[in-house]
Amino acid sequence: MRVGLIGLAAAAAAFGAYVLANLVPASGVFADLRPTLVERCVRVDIAPGTEDVAVDPELNAAFVSAGDRRAWFNDGAAAGGARNGIYLMDLDPPHAVRRVSPAGMEDFLPHGISLWRGPNGGKRLFVVNHPSTGEEIVEIFDVAADGALTHAESVSFEAMHAPNDVAAVGPRQFYATNDRGFKEGLLSLAEAYLALPFSSVVFYDGKAGRIVADGLAYANGVNQSKDGKTLYVAEFLKRRVAVFDRDPDTGALAHAATMPTRTGPDNIDVAADGALWIGGHTKVFDFLAHAEDPSAVAPSHVVRVDPETGENEDVFIDIDGVINGSSVGAVSRDRLVVGAVFDGHVMVCPLGADR
Repeated sequence: MRVGLIGLAAAAAAFGAYVLANLVPASGVFADLRPTLVERCVRVDIAPGTEDVAVDPELNAAFVSAGDRRAWFNDGAAAGGARNGIYLMDLDPPHAVRRVSPAGMEDFLPHGISLWRGPNGGKRLFVVNHPSTGEEIVEIFDVAADGALTHAESVSFEAMHAPNDVAAVGPRQFYATNDRGFKEGLLSLAEAYLALPFSSVVFYDGKAGRIVADGLAYANGVNQSKDGKTLYVAEFLKRRVAVFDRDPDTGALAHAATMPTRTGPDNIDVAADGALWIGGHTKVFDFLAHAEDPSAVAPSHVVRVDPETGENEDVFIDIDGVINGSSVGAVSRDRLVVGAVFDGHVMVCPLGADR
């Protein structure tokens, strides 16, 4: 009996140490956030759930993925909200907005997006879609000269079972993150609340898809470096970015490093100078409360990370509900666009001319 009690005490102590070392820092409960830049930004209304943004410098505009994620998050409700879609927003005032995803896509809940530019000037937009059928899909769209989208292809495969974000690396080739290893049941709860490393990255080579990296803790945003030789993956529950060396010919990944972030990283934007701009959720419990109750405030936090040094710079912080639960900070030369998981608007913020 005594040995058993000692064993239970040791297990409880080990669990407590794990919580202190992993869950408390991940929750951001002690994070000190002070408003930054927000007072200089302009609110632009789009549609519920401006979760991801991809800037097109040639159009001087930003594609915005919008979907009613609160219903999906809380109830597993079917996709197909009347305002779900991809929108195009001008970066210059008055920031005109129009929906550019094709009419007739009624079963469409867009999530992460990625803009691919071909050597001949052609462009395609890749979009994670969670339709009501339960199938997980990456939709591929051709981009017209005015930004309008024409559906080209739907891609799904068994290894891509819980996609969150996508990084296009060719006209039909992409990486995507599976943010969970388990979508339901006790293991799903354990994975989420204990920050267990069960998520993964998949690669689609234009013909077939496969897992190319695993052992990640809630793999979220994904993007590649400007030279295509490095892949960045946000590990939300570890408050860090995993860095992989990438073989452009085969798509294979080799883990190279990790970079801590000051927030729970969501989507990753790579700027023209190679810096990583990351929108995230610094106070996780506040974010979860906001997911259930729109009136609950969830801080928004965008950081710029130097990939050479790993240095973090706070660029945008809102703690007053101007925009709740930031999921992305996408940049052009002199503009930052901040999107959110649930809110129906973005913030457009001025940046210094040297960005």
